[in-house]
Amino acid sequence: MPATLLIDNGSSRPDSTLALRDLAQALGRRTGAAVHPVSLLHADRIPAAALDGRPADTLEPYLRRALASGERAFHLIPLLFGPSRALSRFIPDLVADLRRVHGPFQVRIAPELCPLPRGEPRLADLLDDHIRATAAARAIAPRRLVLVDHGSPIPQVTAVRTWLAQRVRERIDPGAVLTEAAMERRPGPEYDFNGDLLDLVLHRLAAADPTTPVIVAMLFLAPGRHAGPGGDIAAICAAAQADFPGFQAHPTPLVGSHPALIEILADRLTGAAEQL
Repeated sequence: MPATLLIDNGSSRPDSTLALRDLAQALGRRTGAAVHPVSLLHADRIPAAALDGRPADTLEPYLRRALASGERAFHLIPLLFGPSRALSRFIPDLVADLRRVHGPFQVRIAPELCPLPRGEPRLADLLDDHIRATAAARAIAPRRLVLVDHGSPIPQVTAVRTWLAQRVRERIDPGAVLTEAAMERRPGPEYDFNGDLLDLVLHRLAAADPTTPVIVAMLFLAPGRHAGPGGDIAAICAAAQADFPGFQAHPTPLVGSHPALIEILADRLTGAAEQL
């Protein structure tokens, strides 16, 4: 029986690993499979005491232990929106290195969450749900929206945000305006495909109209340095509100909190199993 791994990029923040574990448990309940939460990097820096006494798993040591114990088949289900270098380079290079030491073994990597060109309409539905729920909770009309992601040096990853932004525009009320933003981008015109940083976008919107609230639609899966309580996005929203009295910026819940994500992951797991 192949081992099933739910893979994220990893974070040094405990909330990120705890959220990954919750998703792995929910996916296991949904599919009946044993799902192991494993990060690519960073999570091994978190003290076990901050993780209910159980250290986080990262991919290389996890695979080394599993291979040494005789396992030879693995499903990897990526918690990644687009075709990042984790999928195109990091994991293939690691697998090649391990095969040189441990001999042949089988790895199947399921598609990312929003594989283009077909995309994943359920993610757009999920984002629309979060936008409408945030508007209802704040008793505001969703008239101005910003879809924000981490930002990437890879155009194909940013293309996922653009694809989702267009699908969300088709779902929101006519007359509402949705802008895209990133949390990180490299300097130089060759990275202009990322668009503007969230701080600049919010300040521009607040300067143009400080009275109409902005809903910040979060294209983030779990809490981390940027997303969640105490993250950079919360600080950027607070700074824009301080600079423009009366302005409001309201982040939506994270993608990982929506039950539709489990259905998407369950389909990815089933597809990976059928390839073996």
